[in-house]
Amino acid sequence: MSAPLRSAATATGSGRAPERLAVVWCPQWPIVAAGAAADEPVAVLHANRVIACSVAAAAADVRLGLRRREAQARCPEVRLVAHDPVAERRAFHPVADAVAELVPRLELAEPGALVFATRGPSRYFGGDAAMAARVLATVDAVLADTTTAAGRPAIGLGDGRFTARVAAQLAAGPTGRRVCVVDPGTAPSFLAELALPWLTHAGEVDADLVELFARLGLRTLGQVAALPAADVLARFGHPGSHAWHLAAGRDDRPHGAEDPPDGLTVAHHFDAPIPQLDTVVFAGRRLAEQLTSRLADAGRVCTRFVATAETDHGEVSERVWSLSTGFTATTIVERLRWQLDGWARFDPSRLHHRDLGDPDDPDDPDGPDPLVIAGVATSGIVHLRLEPAEVRADDGVQLGLWGGRRQADDWAQRAATRLAGLVGDAQVVVAEWRGGRHPSDVHRWVPASSSARLDPGHDPAGRTGGADRASGTGGTSGTGGPRRPPWPGALAMPSPATVHVDPVAVQLLDDRGQQVAVSGRGIISAPPASVRGPDGSRRRIVAWAGPWLVDERWWDPARRRRLARVQFVTDDAAAHLAALEGGQWWLTATYD
Repeated sequence: MSAPLRSAATATGSGRAPERLAVVWCPQWPIVAAGAAADEPVAVLHANRVIACSVAAAAADVRLGLRRREAQARCPEVRLVAHDPVAERRAFHPVADAVAELVPRLELAEPGALVFATRGPSRYFGGDAAMAARVLATVDAVLADTTTAAGRPAIGLGDGRFTARVAAQLAAGPTGRRVCVVDPGTAPSFLAELALPWLTHAGEVDADLVELFARLGLRTLGQVAALPAADVLARFGHPGSHAWHLAAGRDDRPHGAEDPPDGLTVAHHFDAPIPQLDTVVFAGRRLAEQLTSRLADAGRVCTRFVATAETDHGEVSERVWSLSTGFTATTIVERLRWQLDGWARFDPSRLHHRDLGDPDDPDDPDGPDPLVIAGVATSGIVHLRLEPAEVRADDGVQLGLWGGRRQADDWAQRAATRLAGLVGDAQVVVAEWRGGRHPSDVHRWVPASSSARLDPGHDPAGRTGGADRASGTGGTSGTGGPRRPPWPGALAMPSPATVHVDPVAVQLLDDRGQQVAVSGRGIISAPPASVRGPDGSRRRIVAWAGPWLVDERWWDPARRRRLARVQFVTDDAAAHLAALEGGQWWLTATYD
């Protein structure tokens, strides 16, 4: 294996040694953010698929990727929680703040994962093992017993981001060792026997490329690393070359990345302290646009930057952000909002009180001790700075001629982000598919900033969307749209154009004036002939179809729902959807 590795370095022109990094990994962080008890079965859902589950739920055979109904069938007492990225990020701030007291320039990879360079901290604390133990003890002190429902946090150290992340995830596994230090220069042997899916789980390599490697007969990372790098580059392009570098334990920085030239740092100083988060983020958007514009003029894109905010009291929040595909102004603002959201908002619950004393007590001359604030800004922000730390040549994005991402998508993304900066995230929402059997369940309103539909890296076809794939919505259908999991009992397309928020009570009558009924076997009592509205008005039905039965959550008497649906067209050429539930017909939707 050593000979191909030596030739690979020459062929790719990459002679850089990977930076030694540490990754703090909190497994199943959405479960921790949901406040699950140690023995409570909890599952977090996104797009009606399980994306995280507690230890108790996993013991009941609840697995990632299961549909809601299947998860409830395996564990009827499981508590289902909707995926909330904003809450998960906010809940992770105390961990990041505590670790930031020990190491400089901390990078927030995602909620539940921290990355930092080990060179300085390891020297200060007396070696990699001592430093890892100190950081892990700090994380444990912050989280206390809140992680027992999801598994204990772990830390991994290694050459490069990929090696350190793999080490951290292995340390958090069933072995329970919680600390995994990969000695310098041993990354290739450490990774050699691992299976290919690690490239996707820890290296963000496209799952389709990993599947192609498997079809070619490759089973381990060592087998991928043994391939000649020049042949990998020629056959698979830069994505394949990047996967090869990961598997070989070599430099895993983006292809062509380099240190930025001087003079690209942008900063803004406020005349008065700004306590409002939206105002600071809006100023950050202008800085982000300046930075990306300067880089674009030079044909470059930023892949890593440092965001620094300082308050009037001298408190500083500094974070490092990385994105292999390169940052746009929108993605920079998204990271900046994440960084400042939990730091710049005063939260009394995070105040640690010491002896407050009595200011009027002559026996207590010192009066009350000051409040010790952990990771919370105590005054408004006066300075904001964005400093690029790594750039690469901008290879551009090829927009699709038919389907795929288009220029209009970028315009919509910029418009939504600008509106969110003006009026707040909660006021700018988009419709996002989540699936369901009823028209009111198929889509939901979510903040534009957290929607995958406006994510610059989102692939509408589902080929590269990690979140979509994790939730089971990846892939494409025969029509070129997203391939979504089937919903037995759902109505066939087309979907109704108008869904009534509050269903309207109506009467579906037969030709004798009697209300139409539906048996438990789905047999209708008589063809519907007319519909009577709540105001007594009556319309003749000229065509109808159905009924379609739905029996949901039959295993849960408290939440069980059983209904029958009928489509019909009235004499005024209007098509409607009605549902019979509990002996009452309800008008639920209208087809325009």
